[in-house]
Amino acid sequence: MKRIILGIALTAILVAAAAAFWVYRELRTPVQHAKSQQYIEIPMGSSPSFIVKKLSSEGVLSSTWPLTFYLKVTGSASSLKAGEYRFASPITPLGVLAKLRQGERRLNRFTVIEGWTRWDIANAMTKIPEMHLTSVDDALKLMNDVSLISDLDPQAGNLEGYLYPDTYEFSPESTPTELIKIMVKRFRDVWKPEWTAKARLRNMSPREIVVTASLIETEAKLDNERPLVASVIYNRLKIGMPLGVDSAIIYASKLAGKWRNDGKVYQSDLDRRSPYNTRIFAGLPPGPIASSGKGSLEAALEPATTDYLYYVREPSRNDGAHNFYSNDRDFARGVQALRNWEQKRDANNVSK
Repeated sequence: MKRIILGIALTAILVAAAAAFWVYRELRTPVQHAKSQQYIEIPMGSSPSFIVKKLSSEGVLSSTWPLTFYLKVTGSASSLKAGEYRFASPITPLGVLAKLRQGERRLNRFTVIEGWTRWDIANAMTKIPEMHLTSVDDALKLMNDVSLISDLDPQAGNLEGYLYPDTYEFSPESTPTELIKIMVKRFRDVWKPEWTAKARLRNMSPREIVVTASLIETEAKLDNERPLVASVIYNRLKIGMPLGVDSAIIYASKLAGKWRNDGKVYQSDLDRRSPYNTRIFAGLPPGPIASSGKGSLEAALEPATTDYLYYVREPSRNDGAHNFYSNDRDFARGVQALRNWEQKRDANNVSK
């Protein structure tokens, strides 16, 4: 009799051990599924059994039993949180549990592109339904809260130049004001304390560096040309030569509400008596004209050492490359080469 009882007990131990090993293995075995790019909603008040069954039906869990058993044994069922989840593929049941304990919500994505103005950003924000903005002007008004950067730029009249270009993730409940604060915070995270000291070494304020960077951002398309464009700007400033940056002239037309937005700079734009018209007035424009990335900010702080005063697009390349010149004679040749290439291109387009 004792042998029978002992045999039963041993069998029970072996079964339990086998079950424990199976559960251990199942909890750590990655599951491949097809829902990695989709959000799976776990509603408020969902029971642990409902959550496990739902994830099993979605293919994220291959079986309901191992995780259900683990939740009961560990008493961790109460730690599961409602939310909107994206589960990587493959993922183990324990990985699923870790996410459910942490909680996750669906996030919207918003991208600010290098060289965008505050008008561009405001226009993009109005296209986000959750922002509930009825017009671009509504967003622009929120960009006048200079308290966010007053310590860094006491002269700022708006947040132009301080809405950092990046891709942002935010909850659908976020307000336009909160999104703007996130963009400014990102700028402040990028702007290093030592950069203020570097600006002083150039006898410039942080604001002047941001203005210069915005000019570089709108002119240079290649990273390796940013310090070169910066050198042209500083060389011209040094001798009192107007900067002649067309993007600043366009900005002046936008301020005046006269920009035609067709990619062309008209004579009326060139003649506009605005401090942003860098063909008429020497020196930096009075404020930033766009959002600058880190590369342009760094180039404004550390320009290349050159004697360049001019640059013009290199016609043989389509990547935005420029040729740089130190005298107007060579510059004139570069301009003529570009015009010849444009005329040939236009003629070819007409003949097609």
